[in-house]
Order: sequence, then C-alpha cells, then structure tokens
Amino acid sequence: MSKLPLFSAVIFDMDGLVLDTEATYSIAWQKAASNMGYEFSEDFCLSMSGLHSEAVKQKLIEYCGAHFKLTEFAALSGQYWHEYVKQRGIPVKKGFFAVLSLLRANKIKFCLATNSPRVNALECLRLASIEGVFSMVISIDEVNQGKPAPDIFLLAAEMIKIPITRCLVVEDSATGIQAAINAKAPSVFVPSVLPYDQVVAEKADYLVNDLDELTEIILGSYIDPV
Repeated sequence: MSKLPLFSAVIFDMDGLVLDTEATYSIAWQKAASNMGYEFSEDFCLSMSGLHSEAVKQKLIEYCGAHFKLTEFAALSGQYWHEYVKQRGIPVKKGFFAVLSLLRANKIKFCLATNSPRVNALECLRLASIEGVFSMVISIDEVNQGKPAPDIFLLAAEMIKIPITRCLVVEDSATGIQAAINAKAPSVFVPSVLPYDQVVAEKADYLVNDLDELTEIILGSYIDPV
C-alpha cells in the first residue's frame, strides 16, 4: 500500500470515521443491557461497529439468546444514548476538518454514505454541529441492502455522477471496507479501534492512522473528472 489509489471523488462513512459515535453507542448499549440483566463487554459492542440495524439485531440474538427482548433494548438504549449525547454532544474525528478544507479548496466532490437510517444520521450530524457539511447523505433507507453489500456506495457514486471505480471510499470498519470491495471502489482504512484488524488492513487499498494522514497525501492521487 505504497500509493493512494487514483480517485475523482470521496465517499465518507459516518460512525467512527467522521463522528466519534462508537463510544457513545457502547455506553448506551451497556447501560441498557445492564438494566435488562445482561452484561455487554466492550469487545462485543465494538463487534457491532459499522453494522446496519438488522445485522445488529442478529448479533444481539446470537449473543443473548432467542428470547432477548429487542424492542425493549432498542427503546432503552435509544433513551440512554439521547441522554448522553444531549449532555456531551458528539465529537468530530481528528483530521476531518483538515480533509474537508482540502476537498473544498480543490473543488473535489464528496458525500456521506452510512448504514444508519437517514433520521438518525441527520440527528448525529446536528448533534456534532456539522449538519450543513454534506450536501448529499446516502443512508440505508435508500437501498435494498446495507453494508457490506455494495448498494450504498453504488448509489452514492450515481448521485455524485462519478464512476464508482473513481470514488475513494474512506471507512473505519471491516463492514465498510468489504462494502467498498464489493462495489469495486478503491478504499482507505482509517481504523477507529486500536490495535487495528490486520486482515481488514490487507483488504483495503490504503491504510492511514487518522484523517490528518489522509490530508497529507490526498492531492497526489486526485484526477479531475472533467
């Protein structure tokens, strides 16, 4: 992975990549689980990183058993999450504003593509005070299948009118990197959890420690789509 793949547009993931939401979800999940008489480890919570809601439900059933009350858990964890983020907000990940400034200065197209429902994604962006940053937000609501299926990235490429093979997908999770591979898009892995997964790193086209590192090399691989 010595050179960043050539690209003409950038597709960002949201959770764990643009926004530091993973810790907030873990706190809410653990609190809700405790309230229901279960104990969720940090590793189990992190294993759900990047998954869409149906995949999360399946993980919960596998971990807790078929009688686990998904509706009650969803209500409790949602309540605890809102309480937490309303008090503390949602941090923006290190380096994002530097990448954003670079993309804007060079008129490089970019968008957000997330496994979250649109209403949740927009709320997270608002709570992080960056609701006006992305002119295009592609959510799981707009596609048949969420990541790791390629649908979200393929739709994103269609909406920004750039071939998917020239859309640089920036992701922090195994689910997102696999979706990029399935879409045949070049990908950059920015791990949100350390130590990072070596298998995922080997699947991605490029690995950086944070978005600041991406900023340092991004212009060398940009190709004007015109």
